[in-house]
Amino acid sequence: MAAAAAAAAAATAFSGGRRSPPRTRAASAAVSPRAEVSCRRGGGGVVPAVSRRNVLSTMLSTSTVLLLGPKQITLAETTGGAFREYIDTFDGYTFLYPKSWIQVRGAGADIFFRDPFVLDENMSVEISSPSSSKYTSVEDLGPPEKAAEKVLKQYLTEFMSTRLGVRRESNVLSASSKVADDGKLYYEVEVNIKSYASNNELAVMPQDRVQSLEWDRRYLSVLGVENKRLYELRLQTPEQVFMQEEEDLRRVMDSFRVIKAA
Repeated sequence: MAAAAAAAAAATAFSGGRRSPPRTRAASAAVSPRAEVSCRRGGGGVVPAVSRRNVLSTMLSTSTVLLLGPKQITLAETTGGAFREYIDTFDGYTFLYPKSWIQVRGAGADIFFRDPFVLDENMSVEISSPSSSKYTSVEDLGPPEKAAEKVLKQYLTEFMSTRLGVRRESNVLSASSKVADDGKLYYEVEVNIKSYASNNELAVMPQDRVQSLEWDRRYLSVLGVENKRLYELRLQTPEQVFMQEEEDLRRVMDSFRVIKAA
């Protein structure tokens, strides 16, 4: 006891009479590697580590890698800054999307983005189940025209309404195939769907049950096969907006690629 007291006194004297302050929890958290996320750029440089609260701000950097469970998602700026590149190495696909669009979770698709100002304008990626599909090529769907019929039928099934007096008009605008720069075959499909409804469907007189246009939309799909799965990039936009943004939307379509899953 006496020896321990003497040692403590000596230590106090050595420090000039001041005891070193205890390490606080906040200080520990500041240097804890678990509280940091590092992002590596394609050029080999490393973006400084940032706290988890600031992860969203790193999305504005040239390239950001996010680890979400088993997934590795890369968000990269494109030349001119109008688009970001989304790369999902876990599921095996990549595409460009407008920089101003936001991701919506819980939408049912593998990934879903939408325009925050035009709510009817969005994009998503659908992937067939790995356990129930063994695709070898997009040609397993038949020719592009046959695939377009299946795409349109799927859209109409999803938009089926139980409301009285709802009528849908639809048609396939185009169906084509292309070999992209990755050497893979893709199908591109465009359809138009219009929805009509009456605000007074329960009216007795037919002239009081006049249907009017609810919405008029363009649907763009790109189909590809990789990893024995069918991938579909979907774009939805009002026809009027499509006329204004056709160039950007076609760039998104052209950017879609399926890749080997990690």
